[in-house]
Amino acid sequence: MHGNLGSTFTPADGLTLTRMGYGAMQLAGPHVFGPPKDRARAVAVLRAAVAAGITHIDTADFYGPVVVNEIIKEALHPYPERLRIVTKVGARRGADGSWIMSRHPADLVAQVHDNLRHLGVEALDVVNLRLGDMDTPNEDSVADMFGALAGLREQGLIRHLGLSAVSAAQLTEAQAIAPVVTVQNLYNLANRQDDALLARTAAEGIAFTPYFPLGGFSPLQSETLSKVAARLDASPQQVALAWLLQRSPNIVLIPGTSSPEHLRENIAAADLVLPAEAVAELDAIGRPVAG
Repeated sequence: MHGNLGSTFTPADGLTLTRMGYGAMQLAGPHVFGPPKDRARAVAVLRAAVAAGITHIDTADFYGPVVVNEIIKEALHPYPERLRIVTKVGARRGADGSWIMSRHPADLVAQVHDNLRHLGVEALDVVNLRLGDMDTPNEDSVADMFGALAGLREQGLIRHLGLSAVSAAQLTEAQAIAPVVTVQNLYNLANRQDDALLARTAAEGIAFTPYFPLGGFSPLQSETLSKVAARLDASPQQVALAWLLQRSPNIVLIPGTSSPEHLRENIAAADLVLPAEAVAELDAIGRPVAG
């Protein structure tokens, strides 16, 4: 195992995740649609991630669609005992590659069965219900949608449930229906609108998985990040990932890549300890400017 992978976080009995996980989205073709250019390389990256000690892989049947889950099955099935595969439902893909939100309870049930079949498992470790767009959560009631998934959990087809692109009110509503073990929302150095939700999930023992750990930087913010990285002899990506791991103990990361070299670089970020002055500089990136 490489270093400590940012250690582990356990949001529920039987669910221990390495805090440095792996996001499989980039294993599909361009725009997360169609097959990858090099399927053998995609298989190799997944096997390298597991060989490095990663026990947390994030996927969805609408990546490809289907392609990514089939590659995961080809690469890793029968799955190692400690591996946890986290998938999400709430969308489908059009024939032209468009993203179609699809959250009718009956279709969510169908999507769960698609994931079971394509991953080749009898039960899914974690299913996240995708609610809003990544950067604009809505305030729709989750009762019918989450209730459908809770029913599948009671049947034993899903072990744990999570939410993606969720508001605080939706989290509260879902928790009245079934336990929530993960929240996947937009959060990174530059986008910290969810500080309050991050603090709440930490207090409640819920894993918080930031989307786009490197997205949304202005040129000035990127310059600060690059300067800190140069001083620490690390890449900007490694510094941004290390900052997230140090930000809160319940943060679990799922950076994605189709490159074995890039995978090694991401994993090394878990061993990067940021000194206090670097953290202070980086913290200033995401603060709103007074006045």
